[in-house]
Amino acid sequence: MKKIFKITFFRKYIWLLVFIFCSALIYGVALKDQDPNKDKLLIEIISYVIKRGHYDPREINDSFSENVFMNYLESLDGQHRFFLQSDIRSFESFRFKIDDEIKNAQINFFNLTFSKLKERMKQVEGFYSELLKKPFDFNIKEEINLDFESLPYASSLDELKTFWRKRFKLGVLETLAAKKDEEIEKKKLDNTYEIISDIEIEKKARKDIEENINNLFEIYNDQKRKDWFSIYLNSIVLQFDPHTYYFAPRDKDRFDMTMSGKFEGIGARLSKRNQRIKVVEIISGGPVWRQDNLEVGDAILKVRQEDQLEAIDISGMVIDEAVKLIKGPKGTKVFLTIKRVEGNIEEISIVRDVVELEETYAKSTLIKDISGDYGLIELPKFYINFENYNERNAAVDVKKELQQLKEKNVKGIILDLRNNGGGSLKTVVDMTGYFIDKGPVVQVKSTGGRKEVLRDVDPSIVWSGPLVILVNEFSASASEIIAAALQDYKRAIILGSEQTFGKGTVQNVIDLNKMITGGTYGDLGALKVTTDKFYRVNGKSTQLEGVKSDIIFPDRYAYVEMGEKDQDNPLSWDRITPAIYKPSVMNNYDYAVEQSKKRLKENPIVSLIDEQALWVKRQQSDFSYFLDYDSFKTEMESKKKYAKRFDKLSEFMAPFEFQWLPEAGQKTPPNDTTIEKRNRGVESLKKDFYITEAVRILKDLSSLDSNRSIAKK
Repeated sequence: MKKIFKITFFRKYIWLLVFIFCSALIYGVALKDQDPNKDKLLIEIISYVIKRGHYDPREINDSFSENVFMNYLESLDGQHRFFLQSDIRSFESFRFKIDDEIKNAQINFFNLTFSKLKERMKQVEGFYSELLKKPFDFNIKEEINLDFESLPYASSLDELKTFWRKRFKLGVLETLAAKKDEEIEKKKLDNTYEIISDIEIEKKARKDIEENINNLFEIYNDQKRKDWFSIYLNSIVLQFDPHTYYFAPRDKDRFDMTMSGKFEGIGARLSKRNQRIKVVEIISGGPVWRQDNLEVGDAILKVRQEDQLEAIDISGMVIDEAVKLIKGPKGTKVFLTIKRVEGNIEEISIVRDVVELEETYAKSTLIKDISGDYGLIELPKFYINFENYNERNAAVDVKKELQQLKEKNVKGIILDLRNNGGGSLKTVVDMTGYFIDKGPVVQVKSTGGRKEVLRDVDPSIVWSGPLVILVNEFSASASEIIAAALQDYKRAIILGSEQTFGKGTVQNVIDLNKMITGGTYGDLGALKVTTDKFYRVNGKSTQLEGVKSDIIFPDRYAYVEMGEKDQDNPLSWDRITPAIYKPSVMNNYDYAVEQSKKRLKENPIVSLIDEQALWVKRQQSDFSYFLDYDSFKTEMESKKKYAKRFDKLSEFMAPFEFQWLPEAGQKTPPNDTTIEKRNRGVESLKKDFYITEAVRILKDLSSLDSNRSIAKK
């Protein structure tokens, strides 16, 4: 999230300006006289920037060294496909010495691990083809465990070969089971269709896997030493917190492209967790959003281009390489083999397109009920034009939507912040001001302990009526600021997951090329470093704890670890002195909360969602697989059968009428694409339990029964 504190930049980062000046004197001369090691220089510069600029720099000691040691090996070979136990023992001498290496700008540990990794990769590259020459026997009873956090490394090359053989066998078995079902369905549709034999399917599956591994090693062999060194650097900087990150030059270019809000791809954000590439966000308006064939939590196993017959297995890839395969020019098609959160495996196709910020703008919908009309504003992120704040941003757009809904005489408004990962701080402060008189919105504590209170200074209120804010586990950062502020002011009821994501920190991106002069080393990349922490007006941090919902409505991810507290090395929760503010309680506030909790307790849908959430948790915690066909097939059928009990959730239909509204202030009529998107969006709203409950809360808040009314303070 880019922060706008331009006035205080010089004072806040004077240490950085001084270092840049000194570096120009020291490194500027050195570059002319000799050829220093770029890797060592990067460690020196990054260490200095973090030490002086990080909000809460950790002490670089033996404990720090051990964490880097473990995390780096996890990053290099988390699936235990290359290193042996003897290799790990040879690395052990560095377990408590990496801190000394960092302080002395040495890279002996990296050099040792890098050379050993290349050696083991060469050995695996030499034997994997042999493992795929013979057909697999799926009558043999054996299993494979892929719980890499508890599995030891192979004790010998023979044991490593056995592990690779089982991985290959599992891949072929998954294809065989899926393809056999597909063949049976084809036969049902056409009696004349000749089913492909199991032998042919198995042979083709082995050939595809070999092609996948060939492609994987081609990618590995294309990676340069600097690519692996970037992994090492991030194993160091991520010890300070999950959001401090080193961008190699290529990664920095990608980051800049993302910040510009325009790129060509499928429109989904991916993350790697437990050695799986998973979907963590669907970008509104993008190809995946339009085609509606991927969901948050789905794992992408393989990628196939439309001009290729074989798919590439990406399960063990570095995420950047996987993303490169998935992205592509507008109009081209990519095929993804995915594993649904429920455990089903299938291949889908997606037509790539330009994904633009335009698709994430605020939009409103009118909800019509016999009791009156209500408004919904969906806000995917807190966007902004940093060059011209008055041109277009989330705050300005939401204000227009609020005014449009007021003209429709709505009785209450829902602000949907689900899956909103944050954005501009200034837009949050301005937007919060639309719902309160005036006063503090958020407190920001910066490196060095300086505290600043950001306030709404405009006494005007755009919307003073009933307000419900929808959140989930993916509502983060800026979303948490506005939800927390309006909760503290008692201006809104928060409905959603038990708590929001819990990211209460701010990062700034520092261009490392400005640290030296001369340019002999080429592009050094950039460092995203955590420099500030957010606090609510009541003094509590949103870090880790996030915002607790007033009314908890569980979802399928209720038991899955995905918040800030589940990340490695998050900053701690704390509190500071509260700001001075005056809450004002909405009419029927306590009554509406009590009634909603009662409805949810009695609603069978809620218990079914909770059961589904536990099911998803069990599936994501199951790392053991049968390798004989009968056992594998029986287990898969059992999972499919159990998952069908949740089909009832898709049968839900809201008892309201939804009518989307044109973009507020739009001078030209919406085009056909926009109309199609909004119509499809309305269909989704009809099946959204959370929107329905939010409307019912608004009905309770707007009740005219004076006996339940609570006077404003």
